[in-house]
Amino acid sequence: MEGLSVRFGGFQALRDVGWSVDAGRILGIIGPNGAGKSTCFMAATNMTPHAGRLMLDGADVTHVRAHRLPRLGLRRTFQQNAFFGGMTVLRNMAGALLGHPSSSLAGSVFLPWVEGRRRQEIEAEARQHLLRYEIPEPLHDRLPGELSYGTQRMLSIAIAAAPGARIVLLDEPAAGLGGPDMLALRDLLVRMRAEGLAVVLIEHHMDLVMELADDVVVIELGQVIGRGKPAEVQADPRVLEAYLGKAA
Repeated sequence: MEGLSVRFGGFQALRDVGWSVDAGRILGIIGPNGAGKSTCFMAATNMTPHAGRLMLDGADVTHVRAHRLPRLGLRRTFQQNAFFGGMTVLRNMAGALLGHPSSSLAGSVFLPWVEGRRRQEIEAEARQHLLRYEIPEPLHDRLPGELSYGTQRMLSIAIAAAPGARIVLLDEPAAGLGGPDMLALRDLLVRMRAEGLAVVLIEHHMDLVMELADDVVVIELGQVIGRGKPAEVQADPRVLEAYLGKAA
């Protein structure tokens, strides 16, 4: 992202914000409530009008429609879990694996076994992906609303990180988690990085960010006030005063 700015009427939500992240790296974005972190994700996925430029592996995607970005490998989660509530966990995951429209009507009518085989292959891949993201098989045929909150968070990440993902934006994935769920999330983020995904993490759990992030960007009032390695950010006087607190 280069020079990203967002204005809502007379309110300047973001001003000249920029950051980058490489494959196999985790970038943490922190800042007080209302700093503009989630707006940053909205702009980075072209879900709100903005100035500035967005680049994905050297390609300019500034004007690519939001619904086309996932096929290019740019995916995200939201603060609130969002699923197809009337579809099973497996069907939600299978939907994320569809990289292109389903077979034509004619193909379904005259070659139904081709369509049936394709569906079986997608469901098998979906089951394996769910298992890798700590969602056990007995839950695959349940509805998302029947899952525990922690498992719902894992499902949202699994969907965002479906095969084809290159960069995954996670908006407060640890919100509401504790104990075993937090440990599972930590291990999952480590594995995502090891598998070569670029991860951008908005998070208020400072212990998680400072432990896992390779680099950290600090936003306050819509502007970047600090960036660097976690230790550098923790020692930055502006960051300490604006967000972490002088006592930190």
